[in-house]
Amino acid sequence: MRRGRLFVVSGPSGAGKGTLIAELLRRYPRTWLSVSATTRRPRPGEREGVEYFFMDEEEFARKADAGGFLEWAEVHGRRYGTPRHRVMEKMDEGCDVILEIDVQGAEQVRERMPDAVTVFVEPPSLEELERRLRERGTESEEELRERLANARLESREAAKFDYVVVNDELPRAVDELCAIYERESPLCGGG
Repeated sequence: MRRGRLFVVSGPSGAGKGTLIAELLRRYPRTWLSVSATTRRPRPGEREGVEYFFMDEEEFARKADAGGFLEWAEVHGRRYGTPRHRVMEKMDEGCDVILEIDVQGAEQVRERMPDAVTVFVEPPSLEELERRLRERGTESEEELRERLANARLESREAAKFDYVVVNDELPRAVDELCAIYERESPLCGGG
């Protein structure tokens, strides 16, 4: 059995990573999306173990100290991390694994797993990103300003990624992400 490949999808909050990944998963059901752990509180409708594993600071710190995360970072005042064991298990089972993580985490994964395929999802403009974040309605005005400032910094990191997908028109961006996946996945004959 072929070992699965690790795909990292990163970019600013509100760039549309989750939407693009959801469509890729619909088209390629053998692909597995890793569920991250976080210290932030659940948003309305989020479920434990589905959107995130919700942990308090102490539990997260214990797991990080024990090497239980493939990567972890502090983003917007909260910690986020990828549980290592499940990712490796799924890849060993022959599944491709997708991580939807921030730019800091992507850098850690590149260092630890240099054969991972990295994709940066970029909004068409900061104005459009602000519109999307406001429409989402999940952040306070202060959090929104912080996310936009971080987006400016994160966008400077795009050149470090294997691929950049500009999410300006959703169907085109989905097709581009899926083409990258097909090219790089051992399950699709790539990689």
